[in-house]
Amino acid sequence: MADYDIAIAGAGAVGMSCALWAQMRGHRVLLADPNPPGSGASYGNACTLATYACLPVNDPSVLTGLPGLMFSKDSPLSLSYAHALRNPRWMLSFLANCRAAPSRRIAGHLADLLAHADAGINPLIEAAGAQDLVVARGQLSVWSTARAAEAATADLEQRRALGVPWREVGPEEALEMEPGLRLPVRRAVHFHAARHLRDPQELITRMHRVFTELGGTTLQAPVEAVRASATGVEVQADGQSLTAGRAVIASGAFSKRIAGAGTGKLPLGTERGYHLMYEGEAHRVTRPVGWGEAGFYAVPHAQGLRLTGTVEIAALEAPANQRRLAYIARKGAEMLGPLPDPDSDWLGFRPTLPDSLPVIGPSPQSDRLLYAFGHQHIGLTLSGITGRLIADLAEGRQPNVDLSPFAADRAFA
Repeated sequence: MADYDIAIAGAGAVGMSCALWAQMRGHRVLLADPNPPGSGASYGNACTLATYACLPVNDPSVLTGLPGLMFSKDSPLSLSYAHALRNPRWMLSFLANCRAAPSRRIAGHLADLLAHADAGINPLIEAAGAQDLVVARGQLSVWSTARAAEAATADLEQRRALGVPWREVGPEEALEMEPGLRLPVRRAVHFHAARHLRDPQELITRMHRVFTELGGTTLQAPVEAVRASATGVEVQADGQSLTAGRAVIASGAFSKRIAGAGTGKLPLGTERGYHLMYEGEAHRVTRPVGWGEAGFYAVPHAQGLRLTGTVEIAALEAPANQRRLAYIARKGAEMLGPLPDPDSDWLGFRPTLPDSLPVIGPSPQSDRLLYAFGHQHIGLTLSGITGRLIADLAEGRQPNVDLSPFAADRAFA
């Protein structure tokens, strides 16, 4: 008999959701991570349950605006040329998916999955007794130039066609909704179905507490290797060998580092993201506010104002880019007026495949190994539904979501 029914490598939002869903269904679950649950990329996110976020980073505007995105000091994108040269296939595949037809296809798949996001995470919020952390005020997107406001039309209509609800908000109403804004508002859109969390880390902490109360086991160590057989999976962690009926690889950007998992063959890259925290400044906004041209969010957090976002394509091991942090601070002051010095800053690693779709489903080498990583900017939003789908697969159930677009053996262009 195996030590566990399911062993899960990774205790971020996705791994924790997989663990809690499986434990709530009565399985014997092992959750392994070298760090406390939720302390990695899940800790520093934009706090938003962004069910509207079906448009991928892979967008035709990336191709048309590439010179400005790469060389302007006001660009929300930063690229390490050395990293790009070391990973040409990933970069070329990413750019190939920025063409109109692939981008539309990707958006459709993300919209289909996001339509189930609330149904996946709501039961976990309830189980964790975390309803007090959830705020239903929607998300406000603003554009400060006429050119950007007009350019947003195609994307907004695409979202609407994919079933994402939103409403146009006049500049005056936008400023009534968020009187702390100091930038000129040329256009504003309210994604009224979105919600945000006062503290994503606290949600994961409470989920982990319930997981433990239900009998789940936590090992604070990395899963170093797995070996699948016809009857189960041998898991190497913390100098010991454990057995499980199935193993779930949910280690985010670090998922390629688990020997024997087959993940090393996948083009898993990293979009590095940053945030600045300003204690005592949460009153500046009342909901997540995204500034379209600047590519970042201002979010009210339980501990203060969080300015977060932008994209940096660079290696996992590269040091923090101080220019990214300076960019966020500068744009934050343009958006909200003068701010004090930030109390803390943070760098995290968004796991991203070159088509901006996650990998959810069995490994091509064994259905005893299940993959759940690559959720890029929407890991928090998709964590609950990913956990439910993984629990279904572990039990041999047919999920009610078509997982073929998220298969590990799909074509990445």
